[in-house]
Amino acid sequence: MLNQTVLVGRLTQDLKQELDENDRKTFIATLAVPRSHKNINGEYDTDFVPILLTDNIGSNAFEYCKKGDLLGIKGRIESFKEEEKNIIRLIAEKVTFLSSKQEA
Repeated sequence: MLNQTVLVGRLTQDLKQELDENDRKTFIATLAVPRSHKNINGEYDTDFVPILLTDNIGSNAFEYCKKGDLLGIKGRIESFKEEEKNIIRLIAEKVTFLSSKQEA
């Protein structure tokens, strides 16, 4: 089995820093990923994917990546239950900075 995903999208907000249950720094973000096809109304829909970044990957992204930046993120899907809901998020394993909002 292989659990590997690559997404390209824009950060919807600056990364938020939190501590996990082991008091390790983790970083939370949401990536807006446009779909490659149009819907029935002729518009492109966008998916908003929660991302979890840890260790050096998270620290570097927290320092250099801001809201609106275009990122490529390679990672694995993780699912868990929270308040009777199934939650899916991407655990980042590699982040590639593609462009900033100011350059666009």
